Amino acid sequence: MIKNILIISSNYTGHGHKSITEALSEKFDIVPDVNIHVVDGFSLGGNTLLKVGKMYGPITRTSEQLWKVIWDYTSVKSSFVNHLIELKIKTRFLELLDKVRPDLILTVHPNFNGSVLNILEKNHIHIPFVTLIADLVSITSFWADPRADYIISPTEEAKAKCIEFGVPADKIKVFGFPVRSRFYNPARVTGNDQYAPNKPLNALIMSGGEGVGNMGRMAKTLIKAFGFNITIVAGRNEKLQAHLKKSLGKKYGDKVKIYGFTQNIQDLIAASDIAFIRSSPNVMMEAVSCNTPIVITGALPGQEAGNPRFAEKYHLAITCHSTRDLVPTINELLENNVAMLRQIKKSQREYVDPQSPENIVNFILNIPDDELQPAGVSHDHDVTPSSVNKIKYES
Repeated sequence: MIKNILIISSNYTGHGHKSITEALSEKFDIVPDVNIHVVDGFSLGGNTLLKVGKMYGPITRTSEQLWKVIWDYTSVKSSFVNHLIELKIKTRFLELLDKVRPDLILTVHPNFNGSVLNILEKNHIHIPFVTLIADLVSITSFWADPRADYIISPTEEAKAKCIEFGVPADKIKVFGFPVRSRFYNPARVTGNDQYAPNKPLNALIMSGGEGVGNMGRMAKTLIKAFGFNITIVAGRNEKLQAHLKKSLGKKYGDKVKIYGFTQNIQDLIAASDIAFIRSSPNVMMEAVSCNTPIVITGALPGQEAGNPRFAEKYHLAITCHSTRDLVPTINELLENNVAMLRQIKKSQREYVDPQSPENIVNFILNIPDDELQPAGVSHDHDVTPSSVNKIKYES
């Protein structure tokens, strides 16, 4: 039976990987005698690799084109990148295995699939290995290593890409996108979508944990054209937060509220009639779980490229391609007594699956031993539950 699980995540490449880990940890934590140990995969490569992970934020904030070059290059050089990461993390990873002695390894970051599987393979170590894809549509080949015992996909679209990359279909399980429990509140997801005709709508403008985009210009347009009440979340971008407070605070007063990185983001999303966000999969799915209609304002090249079309396919959002299109986009949402806004909320309620994290955890804990261990290979990683804390984060 699987009782001791090593989760390889990331603390600095956006907030999505950490959020997914937290969503699963909530469910693992209530299962008796199951222990999880969470490690930032970049920390296994020492300061050098950790610095690489921390570059994600600055690069995606200031140079999307540079990020696109990195994405495109590494996507066609996956074997080479896996080898480099393997060399950097090998020593610390093997030490971690000796310390944790996991019954199963779960990765939620693409850079630690092929690299970790290389190490296990070359050292003749068989530990059941499961990948959980943290993207919706435009997945990189790093997610799709056929040597994994299973790959858990959030969507049928991502599953199809895995099959294109050569993963057998029976290794891929679709369980939806795992979202933390605090984003689900049955009391506010009732289907009673009442909008007061003369009351300004509440708009939330955010751009993921890194805080990018023309949020100030959007806020001015929405106030001027529609009289919206605006809440802006600038994420970790402290310079942007200070600039917005200076440029908007004095002019609009209480009409605009500006936050940095916040722990109660679920309350801000739930209190909004519309969320203006980039197509980060984690942020999108959190807004869907809060049953808040989405206006997509951009997509990071690479892993987010297909997300706007995906969201529109399932009527979870509408896309606004530039600030010039903002007014006609909102007019479309609000016309005919906010008919489109109501339809998006209805589609979100039909799409969302609050049981996704629990279903993923149940699947992992109930994988039969005979599906995981090849004939003739012994499994010597059985440990007592007391060998690690219930949840331990390493960085």
